[in-house]
Amino acid sequence: MPLSSVPRTVFRLFLFLLALAVPTAHADVVTGTLEKVDTGAKTVTVKTADGTEDVVKYTGKTTADGAKSVAHATDLAGKEGGHVIVHSTTEGTDKVAYSIHYVGDKTVHATEGTVEEVGKEGKTVTVKAADGTEKTFDVAGHATADTGKDVGVYTADGIKKGAHVTVYSTEEAGKSIAHVFSHF
Repeated sequence: MPLSSVPRTVFRLFLFLLALAVPTAHADVVTGTLEKVDTGAKTVTVKTADGTEDVVKYTGKTTADGAKSVAHATDLAGKEGGHVIVHSTTEGTDKVAYSIHYVGDKTVHATEGTVEEVGKEGKTVTVKAADGTEKTFDVAGHATADTGKDVGVYTADGIKKGAHVTVYSTEEAGKSIAHVFSHF
């Protein structure tokens, strides 16, 4: 039967059902201690603060940074015991890393709140927490952002005043350094 003879409502219903059947990527941030790097299976295992071990796959598209010797996920081999921030998406039943930030012995902090101000050229972001306290973050050059629709490199255009975010950061030389922004 030619497509033109299919009633418009039946065709729309088909497209709607097809859209429901297509798996969508769900963004996730895993922070914790790098327990294992399996270069054969292309996975990293991260032990979170609650003791859970998350296994995340990496691909050739996964960015990795945080130390001079870390340019690819495979460079994390030998750095077990250090802390990482892994920004991943769920593809089917697998977590697949978009980016891995190696922060070494620094502790990762999560701050949830509302964006109050984006500084000049987006190099700083001030977030107001539910208790009313404000915290200003310097944005790392490698920072990533999950806008709820896409996961990518942080840009000043991607974060707006009033947005509800979780900022994953570390403390360095008395400053809070933002590595990952998750919008919701």
